[in-house]
Amino acid sequence: MFDKLQAIENRYEELSQMLADPAVISVPETYQKTARARAELGSLVEKFREYKSVLQSIQDLKGILGGESEPELLELAREELNELEQQKARCEDELKILLIPKDPNDQKSVVLEIRAGTGGDEASLFAQEIFRMYSRYAEKKGWKADVLSAHPSSVGGLKEVIAIIDGKNVYSRLKFESGVHRVQRVPATEAQGRVHTSTITVAVLPEADEVEIEIDPKDLRIDTFCSSGPGGQSVNTTYSAVRITHLPTGEVVSCQDEKSQIKNKAKAMKVLRSRLYEKALREQQNEIAQTRRAMVGMGERSEKIRTYNFPQNRVTDHRIGLTLHRLDMILEGDLDEVIDALITVNQADALKNQAIA
Repeated sequence: MFDKLQAIENRYEELSQMLADPAVISVPETYQKTARARAELGSLVEKFREYKSVLQSIQDLKGILGGESEPELLELAREELNELEQQKARCEDELKILLIPKDPNDQKSVVLEIRAGTGGDEASLFAQEIFRMYSRYAEKKGWKADVLSAHPSSVGGLKEVIAIIDGKNVYSRLKFESGVHRVQRVPATEAQGRVHTSTITVAVLPEADEVEIEIDPKDLRIDTFCSSGPGGQSVNTTYSAVRITHLPTGEVVSCQDEKSQIKNKAKAMKVLRSRLYEKALREQQNEIAQTRRAMVGMGERSEKIRTYNFPQNRVTDHRIGLTLHRLDMILEGDLDEVIDALITVNQADALKNQAIA
């Protein structure tokens, strides 16, 4: 492990030197790529340097203990050595986690898609609540949520909503949210007080960079139309809404959030690019499905991943068997305990797979 970490530190230094090279600085794409690669190694190199410092201190103290010294000094050295051995063990555990191969999408923003499933009006109301939950979570994290399109239901819910959540490491926190979310509660329209079960689907797609997905303009059909719903004078009067069809795949994306046709087109292209990127990723992941199945939360969208039980104020994540009796707080965006547990189990599985390999 030490040799591997030393090679990573050498690479980190090499990237640092490249960032000072005028030839790299003069090419924005190359500079950004280099800076991103260096940043990804930063935490690991910092921890490795701490580890080397601890090892050196241990070696120095053993030298003191091996020589003739005052009894009081020896006792102090033994106490310090014990603390350093514990710090060394902690560093080794943290380094093992940091050495787990990173998901290249972890630092990206995401396209969040929520759709009502079974349950009619009740499902649309739940979709609206879950979107609010993620919006509140984004606020707590300092991220920005930008709605691209929303289709309300007649009872004030959402049949579908698509939004971009923009910020640092968004995908690393939300990537385990894709799947079927189930709600159990008594609907307002239920006269006999029976608990109903409804579902929604959540999809979290990493936002694709233009350099990752190349789209030939000849493969696109772009239609414009009048926007509908609230929005002021431009509604139903100007052709600001945009619908983009990707002819090779049949993917269709619409956006009418902005009053400007140009801005709507740019947003729609972001969603289209992310969907095509996810499609390419899924095709690649099918080839390594056995490995993917070992990872928490990477199951199919049809998989029921979580249940929100209102009568018991309970949330259960079925993938890891986690149950929390604070549904009210979670719906207010207090999601960290659930997400941290998913990440911890995922890391443990990855460490186990590394050991087997």
